[in-house]
Amino acid sequence: MSHPSPRALAELTQALAANAERYDRSAQFPHDNFDLLRRHGLLAFSVPRALGGGGADLPAARRVVEAVGKGDPASALILVMQYLQHARLHDDPRWPEHLRRRVAQEAVAHGALINALRVEPDLGTPARGGLPASVARRTPEGWRLSGRKIYSTGSHGLTWYLVWGRSDDHDPLVGGFLVHRDTPGIQIVEDWDHLGMRATCSHEVRFDDVLIPLDHAVSVSPASAPRAELDPEGLLWMSVLLPSVYDGVAQAARDWLATFLQQRAPSNLGAPLASLPRFQEVLGRIDTLLFANRSLLDSAAAGQIEARHAGQIKHLVCNNAIQAVELAIEAAGNPGLSRRNPLERHYRDVLCSRIHTPQDDVVFGQAGRAAFAEVSA
Repeated sequence: MSHPSPRALAELTQALAANAERYDRSAQFPHDNFDLLRRHGLLAFSVPRALGGGGADLPAARRVVEAVGKGDPASALILVMQYLQHARLHDDPRWPEHLRRRVAQEAVAHGALINALRVEPDLGTPARGGLPASVARRTPEGWRLSGRKIYSTGSHGLTWYLVWGRSDDHDPLVGGFLVHRDTPGIQIVEDWDHLGMRATCSHEVRFDDVLIPLDHAVSVSPASAPRAELDPEGLLWMSVLLPSVYDGVAQAARDWLATFLQQRAPSNLGAPLASLPRFQEVLGRIDTLLFANRSLLDSAAAGQIEARHAGQIKHLVCNNAIQAVELAIEAAGNPGLSRRNPLERHYRDVLCSRIHTPQDDVVFGQAGRAAFAEVSA
């Protein structure tokens, strides 16, 4: 599986962008987009080469995510989750070898998607601590899993659900229970009706006494000895790929604005808006924000930034992306907010970057505590 060229990625962006408005309006799973990504071999891009995948490193995965995000960020977010799972899957010794190979080989052969379902109605995100309400009971036949997961990105398109839950042991096992979508007892409740990123299909998924084999408790640890969901390398992948989605949105907004300003020539001016210093300055400000993003993301992907700065990377890139799209909206005026044009969709989509873990209060709190610890030392 070869790495796509810049020209191939640009063509991919264009093809995905042609579908983006349709999926934004319908909020359906973007099947056409994933058929396209599968034909390009990009759904198994981070699967190791030894298993038939692309063996992509972080810089290569980032380039693909950026291109997909520029075309359709909902598809890009689902793809990010696929890349994160497969990139770290084969370094987790808790997974049985036969399940690792099966999940990887199904991604290669069929484009099978996987995502971790973690957020619950009562607890919210587990990133702020707490035990899941989803419980796996031990039975002679295997685990019986019951629970509800919300914000389940990719729901209808996933083959594998990695469900964050706990066992019914005295010292419960906490972590990921692997569930195939065809297992009886699964229901998708179509409750995702969001401002932006509408085609991620991040619906609620319910598990009612779902039977899975005992070895499908693939990434669990005792509650008395908890283990972080992501190791430092996994954190780095997350901090690069997730913001790359929204940086791609800002790039699409920038390109639309540049074209609009070149083509719009008011009769009283007799020249395109692009000829005015004011609009040249706006586009320069946008490009400066995107230059900062590109520099930061490329440096992080190349391993030049420590994983402890992962949250700060996410904040800076997403904040710059939002600011860039806001500048484009302000410069375009009413056309920028018209649903006839893609800029208003870019604005709705880029705002969704704020809700991803880690959120700003956590990022700044961690940075502040680290700073005080250095002063004290």
